[in-house]
Amino acid sequence: MSLITPEFGLLFWMTVIFAIVFFLLAKFGFPVITDMVRKRQERIDRSLKDAREIEARMGQMVEEHARMLDEARKEQAQILREATDTRNKILATAKDEAREEAAKILAEARTEIEAEKEAALRDVRKEVAVLSVSIAEKILRKELSEDKEQREYIDRMVEETVREQAQS
Repeated sequence: MSLITPEFGLLFWMTVIFAIVFFLLAKFGFPVITDMVRKRQERIDRSLKDAREIEARMGQMVEEHARMLDEARKEQAQILREATDTRNKILATAKDEAREEAAKILAEARTEIEAEKEAALRDVRKEVAVLSVSIAEKILRKELSEDKEQREYIDRMVEETVREQAQS
């Protein structure tokens, strides 16, 4: 028997066996295989659909992330501006308070200096008055050493006092 030129019986049986195997495969094998291929196709389609949805969500998330970063930058800039404004206000307030305090201290110092000046002038006047009285006393003692001169001086003083009261 030769395979290159098969006999009629061999061809017959090979055709019958092929038909039986084909029938069994068509009846039991092909439906399972086509069902598995269909399920795999559905799973692949679902995966592709999910991948597209995930890709769309990722695009939205990237946009949302970019938007949130932009908002955060704007908020940061606003906070920095507010902080700068607050710092400037605090500095201005502190400068004003320092000026007011300096003016107050200066006014108090001037008042104290004026009071000390007045006290010193009073002390000087007092000393001058004491010295004047002391000098006048010494001069009067010397000049009024006699009773006659003392009486003349007292009479003159009484007359001057009377004249001054008469004019007032």
